[in-house]
Amino acid sequence: MLFAELLAKVRIVLVNPSDPGNIGASARAMKTMGLKHLYLVTTKAFPCRRASVRASNALDVLAEAVVVNSLEEALWDCTLVFGTSTRIRELNWVSLTPRAAAAKITEVLPQKVAIVFGRERCGLTNQELQRCHFQIHIPANKNYNSLNLGAAVQIVCYELRMAFLEQKETDKKTALVKQRKLASVEQLEHFYKHLQSTLMHVAFLQNSRSLQIMDRLRRLFSRIELDEKELKILRGILSAIQKKIPN
Repeated sequence: MLFAELLAKVRIVLVNPSDPGNIGASARAMKTMGLKHLYLVTTKAFPCRRASVRASNALDVLAEAVVVNSLEEALWDCTLVFGTSTRIRELNWVSLTPRAAAAKITEVLPQKVAIVFGRERCGLTNQELQRCHFQIHIPANKNYNSLNLGAAVQIVCYELRMAFLEQKETDKKTALVKQRKLASVEQLEHFYKHLQSTLMHVAFLQNSRSLQIMDRLRRLFSRIELDEKELKILRGILSAIQKKIPN
């Protein structure tokens, strides 16, 4: 699936938000990170002009927001649910940082995932957290951990986008490695012999240091993970050098 299609499987759920400005700020935070599904549970603050103003150019996220009467309605078709909290609760929920939670979400998509945010003043109740599989805890300053709702949504959405980008880059590198035909051990050994003989011819290697330098060169080329085409180029360079050296 495409990147945008995967992110579209994640919904942000705001439980009983009291400030319409925070709804707009959350919508803006979502759109900047590529998310678009917003659910609002038992809110009297929407629709509202203040939400639209704070949303800036994320009015499409607000327009498509789903308003429901209970948390159960917001979560009924989701496979995995994360509940956010400013503090680690005592009831043995598995608590994850936003980064760890984002990594976990990338593992389960394209199944539907919900990330639930609580009320501005008191967050989610323990009963509401019971409906979540994991708790997300933002490790803020312990002396002042009061995060604005929109800011909390921004942090979680940012980490989610970064996890997707990293996964995408990993997949891209894996695909490139699969396309490359790496040089075999036998081919590399022929190359190292060719390299050593060439360096001896140009008097770069001295007998007393040749083994140590060659060991370092082996480690250097091992880190590069040469493919057959690259190895062929290097051996071509060595051959060209040897042709220019008087017998």
